[in-house]
Amino acid sequence: MNIAEEIVISPLKDELIEDINKTNDYFNVFGKVVPSLQSGKWSFEEILFDETKEIRFPDDKLDWSRYINREDKALFLAYKNHNCIGQIRIIKDWNRFCYIENIATKKEFRGYGIGKLLLTKAEEWAKKRKLIGMSLETQDDNLGACRFYVKQGFILGGVDTLKQSYNPNIETTLYWYKLFNSSFGLE
Repeated sequence: MNIAEEIVISPLKDELIEDINKTNDYFNVFGKVVPSLQSGKWSFEEILFDETKEIRFPDDKLDWSRYINREDKALFLAYKNHNCIGQIRIIKDWNRFCYIENIATKKEFRGYGIGKLLLTKAEEWAKKRKLIGMSLETQDDNLGACRFYVKQGFILGGVDTLKQSYNPNIETTLYWYKLFNSSFGLE
């Protein structure tokens, strides 16, 4: 049976706030993206690390009530059998993109289409607000996430070599975009 068929995606409500950080699991860092700009177009190659390591982002501590019933931001949670297994947190950005602040799936449910379902929900939310696409950022050492975004139709639109200057393990922040209408000439 397709696990994605058993998933319920719910917008954030007060009674679900306690579930938000349950999706913040460890993930494998096994390689990095090396971007290059040629003739105004970004491309990249992958470099695999000799050793894989597991890392986890710190839990977010935000005023979650600001994501409930808002026109300019939302948080959707994915549930299987009433257990929270994924989330996507989005905002309506100044540039008419839906900016994905966070997307996460519990470790044991990765690879089953949960992330894709959450992205689809974000895309529906963005199109309802007449936004032109979705955007997000990753670090160059999160190759797994980068591969996922490319598979979901995102393209590399830019890089920043200074944003993570405080972190000696990250050389580059990568900016990914998915446009809804190819008339913008970037798809």
